[in-house]
Amino acid sequence: MANAGLQLLGYTLASLGFLGLIASTAMAEWKMSSYAGDNIITAQAMYEGLWRSCVYQSTGQMQCKVYDSLLQLPGEVQAARGFMITSIFLCCVGLLVAAVGMKCTTCLSDNKEQKNKVALAGGVLFIIADMVCALVATSWYGENIRKKFFDPFTPTNARYEFGKALYVGWGASALTLIGGSMLCCNCGSKPAGKSYPPPRAAGRPGTDHV
Repeated sequence: MANAGLQLLGYTLASLGFLGLIASTAMAEWKMSSYAGDNIITAQAMYEGLWRSCVYQSTGQMQCKVYDSLLQLPGEVQAARGFMITSIFLCCVGLLVAAVGMKCTTCLSDNKEQKNKVALAGGVLFIIADMVCALVATSWYGENIRKKFFDPFTPTNARYEFGKALYVGWGASALTLIGGSMLCCNCGSKPAGKSYPPPRAAGRPGTDHV
C-alpha cells in the first residue's frame, strides 16, 4: 500500500506539472517590459508571449494582438513553441501510459512485472518531456532575455524582464520531474519474500505399492 500511495503521489505531481505546462504555454507574460532606469514611461506595460503580445494601459485596459507571421518571429520564440508543444504531447501520452501501469488500476493486473514496466515507461516520458523539452524551452527563452537586458547596445526602453509564464513553466517542470522520478523509482520494488512449493507429504512405512 505504501508503494501504491507513493506512485499515486508521483502521478498527481506529474499531472499538476502537465496542467502548469499548458498554462505557461498559453500565457502572454513570457517577458514583460522592464522599469529599470530613470527615463521609463510607466503609463503602459508591454508583455510578449509565444502566441501574442499585449499592452496593459494604466487605465486598466489591455489590448492583445496575435502574431501575424510565424516566419517573422525570433528563433527563440519558434523553438519555445515547438519544445512546449512537444512537452505537452509527451506528458499527455505519459499520463495515459502511467495510468495503465499504476498499482491502483486493474489494467494488466495479472502480470505484475509487465505492469511495472509500463509504469516505468510513463515516468520516463515525463522526465523526457521535462528535461529535453519544457526546461530547455523556458531556460533558453530566459537566457535570451537576460542577454538582451545586460547588452549595452540594447535601448533602455527595449529591455524586458522575466514574465510570469517563465516562473509557471519552471515550477511545472519541477513538478513533472519529481513526479516522473517517483514513478520510475517506485517501479523496481518487488515483494520481499519468496514463494516456495509446498512440501511433499512423506508416505507412511509399509504402505508402498508395487
